[in-house]
Amino acid sequence: MSPFYSPYFLLNLRKKLEMLSLDPKELSVPQVHRYLLGAIGPRPIAFASTIDENGIPNLAPFSFFNVFSANPPILIFSPARSGRSNTTKDTFENVKVVRECVINIVNYSIVEQMSLASSPFEKGVDEFVKSGLSPIPSDVVRPFRVKESPVQFECAVNEIIELGTEGGAGNLIICEVKRIHIQEAVLDSKQMINQEKIDLVARMGGNWYCRADKNSMFEIAKPITSIGVGYDAIPEDIKNSIILTGNDLGKLGGIEEIPNETDVNEYKLIELSDLFVSLEDDAAKLEVELHKLAQELLKNEKLEEAWKTLLAFNNQ
Repeated sequence: MSPFYSPYFLLNLRKKLEMLSLDPKELSVPQVHRYLLGAIGPRPIAFASTIDENGIPNLAPFSFFNVFSANPPILIFSPARSGRSNTTKDTFENVKVVRECVINIVNYSIVEQMSLASSPFEKGVDEFVKSGLSPIPSDVVRPFRVKESPVQFECAVNEIIELGTEGGAGNLIICEVKRIHIQEAVLDSKQMINQEKIDLVARMGGNWYCRADKNSMFEIAKPITSIGVGYDAIPEDIKNSIILTGNDLGKLGGIEEIPNETDVNEYKLIELSDLFVSLEDDAAKLEVELHKLAQELLKNEKLEEAWKTLLAFNNQ
């Protein structure tokens, strides 16, 4: 372990590593529910439109939802049984009879109306009317689309899987997308969805939501065509840094080739000479300052420069 770890740092690290271990079978259903929803998020929201056997529309949001396949295009959401009363949702009852639905995507401009539609209205009440959202006809399914939603997926219900019969049990609605509708306002010049324009929201625990605007989003280049050297290739003194985080180390492991000694020495002479001269009598502080500088370079996506900065200490 690096000799530069302070007792305060080690105490906080120990606190972060302490774990509360629980057996779900020993907890109440509401407790399990809160732990699951508090930890697993942000969760996308399926704003599901269905109709009953009499053609009465229903609109309700579900955050047990995601995409599971592109070929065929499959979305799955789960209207779970009530943990309090063990009753089932109108959405669940509707899709068992009329095996079609529209999954409308929720963005920030309709989040409050979506929340209003989640109220436990009596069966037969039209949530389109209660929420003030606009129903528009679908092309290939009977349930209505939400006009205000930025993306609407018309779906056939391929399969329904009931996960249990007690309160809190989920019911998987496996939907195959038959038609996609996208507001042109959220498209980029290539007719693809612009992640800043769509302004999505997602569900968190309790009453919390998350807004995916440009201030909360960031990009990480996918290592699809390139193969990084990996965490195991990072020198031990760098892995034991008191400055660099796990994310920093993960980014360092993504470089395809570690800079060679010649390039490191050249970079040290040109870019780092002032720092080495000013701290030539304090190796511990020099290492810390180099690691801080490398961290800033990583924040600015200067991966190779960060590597050279870190390796310069080893080459002195």
